Amino acid sequence: MFRALAVLRVVLLVNAVVLNLYRADNFQRPVAGAVCIVVMVAWTAFAVWAYDEARRRTWLLLGADLAIAIGLLLATPLVKGPGFSASVPGFWVVGALVACAIHYRVVGGLVAGVLLATADLATREHMGQSDYGNAFLLVIGGAIVGYLCDSLQRMATERDVAEREAAMAAERARLARAVHDGVLQVLALVQRRGRELGGEAGELGRLAGEQERELRGLIRAQEAVSTLGQDATVDLAAELARLEHGQDVTVSGPGTPVELPAATARELVAVVRACLDNVRVHVGEDAPAWVLLQAFPDRVEVSVRDDGPGIPAGRLEEAAAQGRLGVAESVRGRIADLGGTAELSTGSFGTEWELVVPRLGSTP
Repeated sequence: MFRALAVLRVVLLVNAVVLNLYRADNFQRPVAGAVCIVVMVAWTAFAVWAYDEARRRTWLLLGADLAIAIGLLLATPLVKGPGFSASVPGFWVVGALVACAIHYRVVGGLVAGVLLATADLATREHMGQSDYGNAFLLVIGGAIVGYLCDSLQRMATERDVAEREAAMAAERARLARAVHDGVLQVLALVQRRGRELGGEAGELGRLAGEQERELRGLIRAQEAVSTLGQDATVDLAAELARLEHGQDVTVSGPGTPVELPAATARELVAVVRACLDNVRVHVGEDAPAWVLLQAFPDRVEVSVRDDGPGIPAGRLEEAAAQGRLGVAESVRGRIADLGGTAELSTGSFGTEWELVVPRLGSTP
């Protein structure tokens, strides 16, 4: 929008210079009039350069832009005399008006319009109908331009979000096809052959079957989120309750639904499942684990605890150095992506993860 404004500024400058040269006989002080024209030319060149980068668009730049436009309006009686009909800058002041409207939206356009209109009317001995009309257009035009800029910005943001969601949906579909055509088929083959061979191969087949079911569930969950949309919500308490398994895994939570965006709930459930997998691998296949869900207005907290021997000091760092990033990526990485925190407590009492994720519209 500021690039379009740069073009508008040049057009307004050419119009103002041509009109002032055409009405040169209206100047009582030609030298002062020439100075005003030089100021408009110099400031237009500077403004086109200054507004080109966002870091230079500060309140100082916009204030100076507006102050110069008002100053040229107030200087008109000194240059042309008290009975002038047209101000020296004329429509050139619209550049400062539009800049304020683009940057500060409706409020900026309205304030700039009121200040410019007041300065224009204050310099006139007699206010005619056209003078009032020009002042009114400055005020209402600034507010309208500000509103349109705000609407365009919101539409651009919504378009970017929609494009990102479409790209993510396409990538999920591509990954789902790749997993289905490759990984799932291999896991299914390992499960079938392991069952046929028996013994240790049978155990490998059983594990492959479990992973196949997990992957299929993950793909179905992703497809469900894509179908429902990113704004859909699910009951986190109900999703976590599905992880309960006899006496091995106990899930406790509030008696009322805990609504979270579907994508957030899916990731949080995946983190809890990763924690429970660690319990089975490192503590024992039948080792008990407890999952506790607590809901607050601004966040949800999930703790996953076991009563195993704990994690030896330095073990996580050693695993990360060896390239095994289960804790770093499956737990901490996922929670960090959700804007939350994951804290690990371990010792002779066992291991406990404290997972905190902000609810929609809140910060952790």
